[in-house]
Amino acid sequence: MASADIIPGASVFPLDRPDITLSVRQTFGIDSDLQVPAFSKAGEHTPDLDEAYRFDRDTTLAILAGVAYNRRVLIAGYHGTGKSTHIEQVAARLNWPCIRVNLDSHISRIDLVGKDAIVLKDGMQVTEYREGLLPWAIQHPTMLVFDEYDAGRPDVMFVIQRVLEVDGKMTLLDQNRVIRPHKFFRLFATANTIGLGDTSGLYHGTQQINQGQMDRWNIVATLNYLPHDEETRIVLAKAPTYDSKEGRETISAMVALADLTRAGFIAGDISTVMSPRTVITWAENARIFNDVAFAFKLTFLNKCDEVERATVAEYYQRCFGTELPVGAVRAGRA
Repeated sequence: MASADIIPGASVFPLDRPDITLSVRQTFGIDSDLQVPAFSKAGEHTPDLDEAYRFDRDTTLAILAGVAYNRRVLIAGYHGTGKSTHIEQVAARLNWPCIRVNLDSHISRIDLVGKDAIVLKDGMQVTEYREGLLPWAIQHPTMLVFDEYDAGRPDVMFVIQRVLEVDGKMTLLDQNRVIRPHKFFRLFATANTIGLGDTSGLYHGTQQINQGQMDRWNIVATLNYLPHDEETRIVLAKAPTYDSKEGRETISAMVALADLTRAGFIAGDISTVMSPRTVITWAENARIFNDVAFAFKLTFLNKCDEVERATVAEYYQRCFGTELPVGAVRAGRA
């Protein structure tokens, strides 16, 4: 992705640097004396604010320390725990521009660094260097987030490694340029593993991260699934139509089932896990179809291996007190 794809013409940053300071205690409801720089105006790249979002204390403090003290922060944890969303919602409350890049197999070194491109100037085709996303972001007050960090290609990872240094200077060999990072550029990453590769079999495509590179991450936080009551409150906030005695009981049973899938995964009984995101989707689908069991089949059961569906059906029976239809368990067909 070239910088021209991000900024077509004029700058999209209303402010070049933070101009206010916010109290962590007042802004995030966390018992801390930390003061964090912030922007008084939101820009095009400021994430949308989710008023219902609930913050994990340790993860939030790790992100805020990264913002306030220019620490490189890596957040690891299972899928669906809200790693990237945590960073985005911190940025939303600080009005800090935030850009996410998914390090899938299609992201190459050229995408990050830049390349020569043929453009039209005065009716003639000329070759012009187009900056990649990384040098563009480094020169602006942005929070750059690398998602799926442990799935990045080796050539991409070595490009990032130099930027992880404290001074974070980046050399563009093709341009004979050395880019100095903006004073308020911040770097974050999220990963499903902590740089040791996939030992669980759940996250194919992840790989071990060079330990020299891991050592450059100043703060490493782990984010796990939330306690039952907290997750129930989050699902209710996302699906407010369940805010009744019966609805709350239904959501609590859904979260209990999700907890069983996580325990089953840890024990090696099943290989598919329900994330909080899945529970929210299940609740929404149950409203669409007016059928909790049918929505469960479409939302989660059909994603499971057929040999594991009987185990998942048992989880359902334990939480809801009713059996799933036999056809759903055997074939997962509507």
